[in-house]
Amino acid sequence: MPDIESVTPSDHAYRVREMFASIAGRYDLLNHLLSGNIDKRWRRLVANALAPALANPESQILDVACGTGDLALTLRENGAARIVGIDFCRPMLEIAARKANTTQSSLPFVEGDALSLPFADCSFEAATIAFGLRNLADVGAGIKELLRILKPGGSVVVLEFSKPNVPVLNSLFKFYFTKVLPRFGGWISGSKSAYQYLPDSVTRFPDQQELAAMMRVAGFENVNFKNLTGGVAALHLGTRPR
Repeated sequence: MPDIESVTPSDHAYRVREMFASIAGRYDLLNHLLSGNIDKRWRRLVANALAPALANPESQILDVACGTGDLALTLRENGAARIVGIDFCRPMLEIAARKANTTQSSLPFVEGDALSLPFADCSFEAATIAFGLRNLADVGAGIKELLRILKPGGSVVVLEFSKPNVPVLNSLFKFYFTKVLPRFGGWISGSKSAYQYLPDSVTRFPDQQELAAMMRVAGFENVNFKNLTGGVAALHLGTRPR
């Protein structure tokens, strides 16, 4: 795969979509294997952060870049709110829909672009995006879209890989991401380039403080973050001003 960052935004979107389509069938298996199932705990923490909104059956919550639907389903299982998932990769959405049907969850999935969400301003009480923000051609524009679709006072939760804040863990993380993950992930998925893209995208992504600053610039208030697993991932939260 050519360097995704060297192409135009539209080409970037096309290549990211095709990459995820190529690994959709093995995506869940590899997520759980390569994270030691800790990704499930991280998603539960997202649900915990949105507990008040999830408890309200009148709330609508949008899960952006929902992929195969794991976070959307976790949100649905942990509250009474109406959850909507959106992603631009149809093969991933097809898997998400099958999982929802299997669990008898009433959960709509919409095909759409995170940089141009097909919803009116002020439509949702909350929004989430897990491991999707770094894949956007324009991270700042993606953050502004999240702000746009939230109602005043609405909350956003961003779950993303980040920069470990423990030196030894940081070194181990880099070794695993750059040496082990591309080889193992490529072997199982059949797409080494997809699992080379993952560490590359994480390396280029803003660290915890930088992402928090970008959220404030976009217009979010009460922005804060929590490191997970020593900073391997981070949970960023913010609210749309009232």
